[in-house]
Amino acid sequence: MTISVFELNSNREDIIMGKINIDQSHGIVSTLVQNTDWGKIDFKIAGLQDRIMRNPEEAGRQFTAFLKNGGRMVVGEQNVHINRSMPFDPSSFIGEDWSIDEQDERSLELMEVNMTKVCLETMLTSDETVINGEKKLKRLKEAGYIRLDAKVFQILWENQYLIPERWKEKINGNIQYIFFDGTVLRNSSGNRSVLCLCWLGDEWHWGVGWLDSDWDANAPSVVLAS
Repeated sequence: MTISVFELNSNREDIIMGKINIDQSHGIVSTLVQNTDWGKIDFKIAGLQDRIMRNPEEAGRQFTAFLKNGGRMVVGEQNVHINRSMPFDPSSFIGEDWSIDEQDERSLELMEVNMTKVCLETMLTSDETVINGEKKLKRLKEAGYIRLDAKVFQILWENQYLIPERWKEKINGNIQYIFFDGTVLRNSSGNRSVLCLCWLGDEWHWGVGWLDSDWDANAPSVVLAS
């Protein structure tokens, strides 16, 4: 399976330019510091300081999720709300040579996705170890699955606390590449591909997989039952 990975810059929203100013943010952090029961936290056992210092960006994302959830713990998988007023634009997300070639119209009608109902399907038969990407796409269509589209992918990429933890798991020791076949892209050379997410090291990456290549068990597609 051929994967082209395009790493993105963080492009973090400046807190001054967002919905909160510096004084408000300092007030929230001060309140949390003053009301945390520090005596109940064993930093050595939790490995908290080392984990935060080693991966501050992920710690920041988790803290952001905590605040976005109203200061409550984020437990389990959540519903993903989809703003369809701003469709996915491959030319701005990937590059000007990219366009949308095909869409799963049923996925485009989704305004919300319950992540507990999402399935990962390889479409491999019992006697197969690999499958051509176009053949896999055809089987997904024949099976009647709703193939989640590029807008769902984009929302997950931009709000990574919503990505299910189980997607980080390896398959037979190999990294999973989670594909969103509801939007098929085409580049200037005519190559058809679909977007994917993968957990590499300590962070999420995204990429595209060519449909004319062979995919194996660690390249499932994100679907909903119709």
